[in-house]
Amino acid sequence: MKIHHARATVKTSGSVCVENVTRVVADELGRSKIAAGIAVVSVPHTTCGLALNEDETGLKEDIRGVAERLLTPLAREGGFRHNCVDDNAQAHLTSILLGHSVTVPVAGARLDLGTWQSIFLIELDGPRSRTLTVQILGE
Repeated sequence: MKIHHARATVKTSGSVCVENVTRVVADELGRSKIAAGIAVVSVPHTTCGLALNEDETGLKEDIRGVAERLLTPLAREGGFRHNCVDDNAQAHLTSILLGHSVTVPVAGARLDLGTWQSIFLIELDGPRSRTLTVQILGE
């Protein structure tokens, strides 16, 4: 089995935003020369997450809107203790719900995504430079 490990920098464009990183992962798959296996994509950050979904403008705006408002009622009820430290507790808590990784099958030297699927980095505390870790395992 071959293992290809890479890191890429993704510059996010807003305080809460959705960045399509499918091309970054596909480029690493090409460099790996792996034709069949899995690609594991992760972010080593606590205020952003990863998800698979459709790259459609309205949907990306909806994802951003949900991420911005998901825990707002809880914040209004009594606030978050972590806000005394960094004022970004909502970003930390939302990233827990999103998760920090996605796994995508690799077949025929391509990411085996569904017709409408793309890989998104969802920024919750930006804009920032984020690290995307890509590990591809297979033959």
